[in-house]
Amino acid sequence: MSKQSLHGREAEAAATSRFDGIDLLRGLSIVAVILLHAQIRLLFTDSLLTQATQAPFSSRVFHLLFRNGGNGVTVFFAISGFLITFTSLRRFGSLSKMRAAAFYRIRFARIAPLLLLLLAALSALHLANADGFRINPARGTLPRALLAALTFHVNWYEAVHGYLPANWDVLWSLSIEEMFYLFFPLACVLFFRRQRGMPVFVLVLLGFVAMGPFARTIWSFNPIWQGTSYLGGMSGIALGCLTALLTDLLLRAKPRWMNDRVLLAVEIAGAAIMLVVVVWPPWHWVNVMGHSGTDDTALGVGTCLVMLATVLRGRAGRAWTAPIRWFGRHSYEVYLTHEFLVVWMTTAYVKVQWGSPLAWIAAEVALAAGLGATVARGFSEPMNKWLRGAAPPSNHS
Repeated sequence: MSKQSLHGREAEAAATSRFDGIDLLRGLSIVAVILLHAQIRLLFTDSLLTQATQAPFSSRVFHLLFRNGGNGVTVFFAISGFLITFTSLRRFGSLSKMRAAAFYRIRFARIAPLLLLLLAALSALHLANADGFRINPARGTLPRALLAALTFHVNWYEAVHGYLPANWDVLWSLSIEEMFYLFFPLACVLFFRRQRGMPVFVLVLLGFVAMGPFARTIWSFNPIWQGTSYLGGMSGIALGCLTALLTDLLLRAKPRWMNDRVLLAVEIAGAAIMLVVVVWPPWHWVNVMGHSGTDDTALGVGTCLVMLATVLRGRAGRAWTAPIRWFGRHSYEVYLTHEFLVVWMTTAYVKVQWGSPLAWIAAEVALAAGLGATVARGFSEPMNKWLRGAAPPSNHS
């Protein structure tokens, strides 16, 4: 084996090594998304079922369990920005050495197979007139929905025309991430292959962070766009990118102050910020954050502090977090497929009216894990490996 090939494999191994702390964040986020969608489906089907679901909990606990799916997506955005930037630094050596063709090939191999399979399944269910999967003619047609999904603007389409059926709707966040994947390597080529590229790149990222609250409030033309706009999502992604650059710098510089005690304090501070946003205590200044659109920014900052500290500490995850970390490792498959179970199981529960709705929701979470694992092992991971060719599949994204 040549030295060049050996170094390439070492770089790839470094780029795709796992971070248990980040997998834990992703796992908690995808579970929050499933719980939100399960509860929303109950609400749309029968408000009495929603009341039965809420009855055993205080309002704060209910909010924590069933109202944090949107916050989960915000965490995903920050993680995506971090992992794509950090793995690119490891894979290519620096962002100035970015190879756009290689980047696009890796992203296509990871995203496209399952996305295309999902769209094929949704098209078949729409044409079969399946309940819960038909596109409302008042909101569009199948070809128009396919065009939105394949050109990364489901978020804009829904803001203008109204929500698509559940399994289509999850693609709004993927549209934002795919726009990031499209322009990230181009930005690296544009900024880093000239002098003072890093300061300009950082300023652009800070600009996206600063625009986020405005995009989520005064720049939105309706409530849907407040939560799904490109700039609103790019704010969290930009925070993740900045955190990856800082993490790489600290790993290379190894400053004296960077010890386990300091990093643990940073991790706790980040977790505390996240907890405030996800619990949403009845404090006036928390409501001000919500009205100003800075709550998502705060959640992104907290997420980034946790990622920074956990990656620099390099600690393995605890055994009791392994199930949640499993969800994190399969978050893409679970995210794109869980709504099938949510729709079908909620329909079944309404018909049979047997057992507790909470038990059915718990079953949906468990079965979503099984479905995600089946899809990953039987389809997306083999396709990912095949499309990448010689490059081993990334464990992160």
